[in-house]
Amino acid sequence: MTRGRLAALYVLAILVGLGSAWLWLTQVGPSGVDAGVWRVNLLAGSPSADAYTRARVALGALLALDRRETLYYIARTDERGEPLRAQCRYRLSGPVPAARWWSITAYDDEFFLFENSVRRYSVNVDTAPRDATGHMSFEIGPEVTAGPPPDLPTRGDGTLLLTLRLYNPALTLQRDPAGLIAPRIDLVGNCP
Repeated sequence: MTRGRLAALYVLAILVGLGSAWLWLTQVGPSGVDAGVWRVNLLAGSPSADAYTRARVALGALLALDRRETLYYIARTDERGEPLRAQCRYRLSGPVPAARWWSITAYDDEFFLFENSVRRYSVNVDTAPRDATGHMSFEIGPEVTAGPPPDLPTRGDGTLLLTLRLYNPALTLQRDPAGLIAPRIDLVGNCP
């Protein structure tokens, strides 16, 4: 084999290795389970977390606690399976999660908060609008001049990630995180 071919194989191997590691780290990985469109990593904050899980937590700037203390769910798609987009408006609705305290935060695709004029970056147990049945029901989307403002503003035209954090989740959720009756994420109107 010529030196040129050998060098090309080395470069290809390095690129495949880096690419596969990046894909692994930017997804929840095999230790996750789904609750609707929300996914939770069962090893985040666990002493038995493998090196990939720890690297993923470090990449996401998430200071993970053990799941007895906190469960971290991430949504990347709406109920139709379509990727969440910052320029679209979504309604989140459902029963209040079974936890002492919870929050839902909107991030861009690099886990940065969206700048907005009202300086509101999350909705939580104290601030979430509730409907007549006591279920939470609120909207996330871009700030626009026409119509009512969203409860959680976004901006731009990129990816939207939602993080649901449950602090001191109910014992049933600690044992079965997939059993969460997760908030629905439904597109409101048309999306540009």
